[in-house]
Amino acid sequence: MNIFKAMAQRGHEQVIFNFDRRTGLRAIIAIHDTTLGPALGGCRLFPYGSEDAAIEDVLRLSEGMTYKAAAAGIDFGGGQAVILEDPVNRSTSEALRAFGRFVETLQGRYITGEDVGINESDLVQVAKETHHVIGLPKAYGGSGDTGDMTAQGVLTAIRASLEYRFGSPSLTGRRLAIQGLGKVGYQLARRAMAEGAHVIAADINPHVVGKASAELNIEPADPWTILETPCDVLAPCALGNVVNRGSIDRLACHIIAGSANNQLEDMEMGRALRERNILYAPDFIVNAGGLIQGAAELQGYSQERAKRQIEDISPLLSEVFRRSDESGLSTVEVAMAIVEERIDMLHAIRRIFTRPS
Repeated sequence: MNIFKAMAQRGHEQVIFNFDRRTGLRAIIAIHDTTLGPALGGCRLFPYGSEDAAIEDVLRLSEGMTYKAAAAGIDFGGGQAVILEDPVNRSTSEALRAFGRFVETLQGRYITGEDVGINESDLVQVAKETHHVIGLPKAYGGSGDTGDMTAQGVLTAIRASLEYRFGSPSLTGRRLAIQGLGKVGYQLARRAMAEGAHVIAADINPHVVGKASAELNIEPADPWTILETPCDVLAPCALGNVVNRGSIDRLACHIIAGSANNQLEDMEMGRALRERNILYAPDFIVNAGGLIQGAAELQGYSQERAKRQIEDISPLLSEVFRRSDESGLSTVEVAMAIVEERIDMLHAIRRIFTRPS
C-alpha cells in the first residue's frame, strides 16, 4: 500500500506507527481531521491478516469518526487506533501500558477509548500511562461501558427510520433482525423487545445467542444468512462491510440501521440501496451514542445531557432522509455533505480570525 497516497485520498493529517520492543506491541494511530478539535476514537484489537489490512481499517475508521463527531455536533475530530494482535491471546497489562505511552506522545491530539477487542479493564491499564482516555469504569472516574448508550442511539435511529418509511415510530410488531450480539447488539435486542418488536438475532458465538434466547426470548438465526432475513429493519451490529456487491441483492429488509462502523463497501452501495428502495440510516449518525457519551465524559459527565444529545439523532436522520428524496442522492451522500458543510464553515471561520491585520 502507498500510505501517502491513501492518506491524501481520504484527507488524513497523520498516521503514526509504534513498535514496543519489550512487549512486542504493534499499534497504529490514524488522525483524520482535527478541524473541530482533538481526534477522538476507539482502539481496536484485531487479528489482521496483513499490515495493509490494518492500515486500511485504521484509515477508514478514523475517517468515519470525523463524520460521526461532526454529524453529532461534537467539537472533536476523528481518530482511531488499531493493535495488531489476536484477541484470544490477550494483550498483557505491560503491552497495554506501552500503548498508553504511545498515546501520551501525541500530547492530546488523539484521545482513545473502547472498540472491538478492548474493554474497560484494558483501558484502566492504558490510563496508567496517559490521561487521554475515555470510557473508563465509573470506579476510575469514567462514565462506564458505552454499549448501552450506543444501543439507545441505534434505537432512536430505528424509530426515526420507521416513522419516515411507515408513518409511525412504534416498534410494536415490527421485525428487527440484529447481526451481532455484542455489548451493543445485546442491549439493542433487550430494548427493542421491551418495546414490542419481534427480534431475530445472530452471532458467531452460539453461547451468546443461547443467552439472548433464554433471557430475552429472541428468535435465533444463522449468522451466515441473517442478512437475508425478511424484516422491517436490519441492524448490523458486528464488523463492517456487510453491504457489498455479494450481499446487496440478498437483502430482504425495508430499513438498515445498526451500530457497525463502515457498513457499506463503498459509496456505490448507498446508491444501490436507494435503487432497491431500502432506507439506509448512515452508520456514522446511527452509532454516535458511544462517542457522545465519551465526549460528555471529557466535559464533566452528565448522563442526562448525553441522553438529550442522543435524541438529536432523530431530527438529523429525518433531514437526511428528506434531502435524499428531494435531491435523488443516496442518504450517505447527503449525510456526508451535511458534515462537510460544518467542517467547511469552521475552516472559513478560522481563516477570518487568523487573517493577518
